[in-house]
Amino acid sequence: MAQTGLSGPRWQQLASRPLSVSTGLCSPEAPPARADATFKVTMVPGDGVGPELMTAVKDVFKAGDVPVEFEEFHLSEVQNMASEEKLEQVLTSMKNNKVAMKGKIHTPMEFKGELASYEMRLRRKLDLFANVVHVNSLPGYSTRHNNLDLVIIREQTEGEYSSLEHESVTGVIECLKIITREKSRRIAKFAFDYATKKGRNKVTAVHKANIMKLADGLFLQSCAEIAELYPKIKYENIIIDNCCMQLVQNPYQFDVLVMPNLYGNIIDNLAAGLVGGAGVVPGESYSAEYAVFETGARHPFAQAVGRNIANPTAMLLSAANMLRHLNLEYHSQMVSDAVKRVIKQGKVRTRDLGGYSTTGDFVHAVVENLRHRPVY
Repeated sequence: MAQTGLSGPRWQQLASRPLSVSTGLCSPEAPPARADATFKVTMVPGDGVGPELMTAVKDVFKAGDVPVEFEEFHLSEVQNMASEEKLEQVLTSMKNNKVAMKGKIHTPMEFKGELASYEMRLRRKLDLFANVVHVNSLPGYSTRHNNLDLVIIREQTEGEYSSLEHESVTGVIECLKIITREKSRRIAKFAFDYATKKGRNKVTAVHKANIMKLADGLFLQSCAEIAELYPKIKYENIIIDNCCMQLVQNPYQFDVLVMPNLYGNIIDNLAAGLVGGAGVVPGESYSAEYAVFETGARHPFAQAVGRNIANPTAMLLSAANMLRHLNLEYHSQMVSDAVKRVIKQGKVRTRDLGGYSTTGDFVHAVVENLRHRPVY
């Protein structure tokens, strides 16, 4: 049974770990003389450019002598590589290893008899209720708003993604949105615990309670109740449509944002666009026991498949965050710093960042930075 209190539930401990390595936050550790243990991590490449991005991770890990062994599983609804047996294999591996790296598992548009996608089923089976996306400007890459540093926390086990749709009468579809007090309070507490442990000053609840008075009203009420337990953290709320506009006009007013499922999916992608797009923002999902590392803005980039043009930055930074989660501090900072140096130098950039370099070029540059890193 999970413990309670600030030092209790596993997800609170997970939330306390930094999502990215920044200079000055911690000094580099000396590289270990040898790896005392090899960590097993589940890997699900997914669809789109996912397999190419995972290859980038494996290449960088190999060059950096990272003590991680991947258990790789291919799960895809669009490539006929999805079945109950495969899903159970992935779940068994994730439950054994506790940590996973995952690409986007694309969901077909057409209805094939099952409303819940494999992506959603994975989240539910593992109770990956908290999705965390750290939107951070990259040194050396200028955007309209520079020096951004905000965190989006999304509840991702209920809301509009509950897979409860039916045709009540011919031509009329009802889609149910589920909001519960228990899960609303849980994600709110996660957000406030995160803010407390990261030294952040404000949590903003994003909602549409002016229209969905009962559902979003309950979410908003739950956030307000939890906020009273954290008097040192400023609490605000904002309507989702206004939030989108404010993020574009003045994103600096936000620190930590917490919201239901659908809003989080939209805001994740919008915020990623502020710092360079889906190719540069890492993300992760937590339950009481498990952690899954992925890109922050979930996009399969189908148009880039097999063309060697995808930006591996987000997945590499997510991999660095995973190493931090595994307490491989030296290796985490090594990978993160190498990726950020390549971007800051500006010589190797993929097309989404205005350059002409390939995925392979970027990975090669990261590997070269690893080889020429300072020795401590």
